[in-house]
Amino acid sequence: MNHNPQDELVWIVDKENRPIAWAKRGKMREKRLIHRSTYILIQDEKDRMLVQKRTDTKDVYPGLWEIAAGGVVAYGEDYMESALRELSEETGIKGVPLMEHFDFYFEDSHNRLWGRVFSCKYSGTIVPQKEEVQVSFFADKRQMSKLLRNEKFTPDSYFLMDLIKKKGITPFDRLL
Repeated sequence: MNHNPQDELVWIVDKENRPIAWAKRGKMREKRLIHRSTYILIQDEKDRMLVQKRTDTKDVYPGLWEIAAGGVVAYGEDYMESALRELSEETGIKGVPLMEHFDFYFEDSHNRLWGRVFSCKYSGTIVPQKEEVQVSFFADKRQMSKLLRNEKFTPDSYFLMDLIKKKGITPFDRLL
């Protein structure tokens, strides 16, 4: 039996981030309904940041780079449950403590969401989810500068980079 991500049930929230309904992911994307998403910044022992390139089959921002693992919060989940699930699915990382940082609202022509930012330290092997991630690696300051000059990142990654710099979430603020 094939799993269709468009059929997943997700939380729909209002402008104040209060849950008001649930919908299938496909309907949420089609109608640009406000939903919840998680963003997990991952740092290794050398203070490098995990960056990932999305597959070309993703339903939003295909083929673009991003600075965080994570994804849409499923109906019935809270942010932490979603972050732990997404971290495991996308990277293979399990059993590491997550630090919560802040919530933010993001909107563009494709997306309207409330995101919650988490971070963790991890220095083991990353196992990218082949359906969602083309490439992932830990980038240092030089590599991040080169990527930011030469590649395109998701719009919410650029938005999050600005927030990280403003809020001084070390060491990530020094890498961006």
